[in-house]
Amino acid sequence: MLDKRSTTASVSEVYADDDTQPALIFIPDISGFTKFVNEAGIQQSRTLIADLLEIIIEANILDMKLSEIQGDAVLFYRPGPPPSIQEVINQCKQIFLDFQNYLRIVERDRGSALGASLSSSNLTLKVVVHYGQLSVTLIREHVKLMGKDVIIAHRLLKNNIESDEYVLLSEGFLKTQTEEAIKQSFSNWTQLRSGSTQYEHLGEIRYKYAYLTPLRLLVTNHRSLDDRKKYPNIYAHSVTIKAPARFVLRIISNFRLKPSWVEGMTNVYYDTTKANRMGMAYKCNLNRGQIDIQTVQSFIGEDYIEYVEKIYNFRVFPNALLFFYLTVVDAQHTYLSIKFHYSRVLKNRFFYFYMRRRMILFLGKSLLNLKNLCEKMYAQNPH
Repeated sequence: MLDKRSTTASVSEVYADDDTQPALIFIPDISGFTKFVNEAGIQQSRTLIADLLEIIIEANILDMKLSEIQGDAVLFYRPGPPPSIQEVINQCKQIFLDFQNYLRIVERDRGSALGASLSSSNLTLKVVVHYGQLSVTLIREHVKLMGKDVIIAHRLLKNNIESDEYVLLSEGFLKTQTEEAIKQSFSNWTQLRSGSTQYEHLGEIRYKYAYLTPLRLLVTNHRSLDDRKKYPNIYAHSVTIKAPARFVLRIISNFRLKPSWVEGMTNVYYDTTKANRMGMAYKCNLNRGQIDIQTVQSFIGEDYIEYVEKIYNFRVFPNALLFFYLTVVDAQHTYLSIKFHYSRVLKNRFFYFYMRRRMILFLGKSLLNLKNLCEKMYAQNPH
């Protein structure tokens, strides 16, 4: 049983005699969640929904506290004075764009059943922002927010707005901001509208809202990564591997195996719970330095596969892209082409020529290592 005395003592130590405090309440909610789960099935959808909820949590730039995850919504709060409306809007934009960019990555994976389900779905995001008084209670080590304003914030998720992607700002939050600041925060990207909804026991609650739809223009189109204007310089190598294309892809995308074929790589650091997630970032020790790599794109067709990684903090070639093009030769052979795209050219011609030569040798050796590894592993386990 719960020891009420110890729980009360813990709460008292943190919040003294009065745990009521002013706080921002911020609730991003996934629209279309129920419909998508019903149509895609729980086996297909659960990993994606978990990823999306985690992306929302990771996009927290307001340094808010996470109270709880409630199915398809995340409840954040931030005690103390309210942030500026511009800070709140920037937070909404960050979450919305991260959310939509990840959906775009998964949807464009042509070989994924989940990607196919997403093509016909309407998953998107709405955000409720409120400011008021709340109390924080600790129940078996879980933080629970209580108070009328918490109820108001939750009720505002059900409203009269004819859209599934918007930010709703309650009257409680808007009263903490100046009219000029409110106007400026929306003037150049969307229109702020007025609304209200009647709730049982709470009466009429007024709010303002703005559609997030215009932000879709900023969502990354990952299909256009191979851009000669942005990344005009290319190093390329190719080889034929005696192993099926999808088997080769599994080896390439396996972070744990990277040091086994990438020339000069010794260690890889990544979150094992997210290893198969598109958009996943990892660090690796390469020669005498460390670089960051992120998986950004995967297209899987019947006869062709494209896998792309973005490389950060590579001193000589910063912000480069590494493309893996896999073409099916037959059931047992794959033609693999690696292309290293980079946008920055060193001014020192001699040094650039030297580094270019080293990079070409590095790619060639890595590709040969990959060929040997794939063929050895496939021979041991041809499934």
